[in-house]
Amino acid sequence: MEKLAIVVPCYNEEEVLKIASEALRGVLDDLIHKGKIAEDSFILFVNDGSKDRTWELIEEEHQAHPVQVCGVKLAGNVGHQFALTAGLITAMDLSDVTVSIDADLQDDVAVIEEMIDKFHNGCDIVYGVRKERKTDTFFKRTTAQGFYKVMEMMGVKTVYNHADFRLMSKRAVEQFSKYQETNLFLRGMMPLIGYQTDCVYYDRKERVAGESKYPLKKMVSFAIEGVTSFSTKPLTMITGLGLFSVFVGIVMLIYTLVSVFSGHAVAGWGSMMCSLWILGGFILLALGIIGEYIAKIYLEVKARPRYIVETTL
Repeated sequence: MEKLAIVVPCYNEEEVLKIASEALRGVLDDLIHKGKIAEDSFILFVNDGSKDRTWELIEEEHQAHPVQVCGVKLAGNVGHQFALTAGLITAMDLSDVTVSIDADLQDDVAVIEEMIDKFHNGCDIVYGVRKERKTDTFFKRTTAQGFYKVMEMMGVKTVYNHADFRLMSKRAVEQFSKYQETNLFLRGMMPLIGYQTDCVYYDRKERVAGESKYPLKKMVSFAIEGVTSFSTKPLTMITGLGLFSVFVGIVMLIYTLVSVFSGHAVAGWGSMMCSLWILGGFILLALGIIGEYIAKIYLEVKARPRYIVETTL
């Protein structure tokens, strides 16, 4: 019987942690009772440098349920993607299959059983995919859908409407652990692993308690991270814009020469200023995009630890 580890990254989740622990323990008990997972399956909470009582609550849950609840305390806040990675790598040697899920319980824990069934049928990765986005605001729904379309345009393989709710077999996590890059975008990395995959579909719920840890600023940063970590198309687009600018410059040169030799007075100031602003904008945009890639190279070559584990339970 396979041993399941449910990996839950946490950042300032004191309001929802006990509720999440109770719900996930209920899932474990049900699956154990049905004979689908081993009796020593467990939940692994990863504390990502929380400033509230999150770690204290994890310790309390571990003391009350020493077999079913474990914990990893990171030395500082490293971000959701690194915290999730730390949990997966920690669970890799302790379990046969892992399921990652956020602590806010917006993902439907009931479909974990369906994930396990697909795992038993030979799947190494099972993606949790939202059926629809009714619970999102119009702005978030529109921007999220736009994000997936942009990623597709850039040639990045992602699963539409999938976040970080997924099942991974032990060998899938082992292969994932070989990806050592600092710039993590897990949604784009998982399809690169290969193996047999499938999806389960569910309706996303409202957050049980607390507030979202992904405001607009973080979502924009996450989107930029995804594009620049997996696609060089922005650099190709810069080349295209440069060629287009050269073409426009040649056209303007021809227009200017024709105007001069035909004796027409050209005011020039307005068109010159427009050209300068447009070209200046293109140049700054190009420098910004190139700078993003150089910054990523800078972070990668330093090869600093992606996270530091302070304590494990």
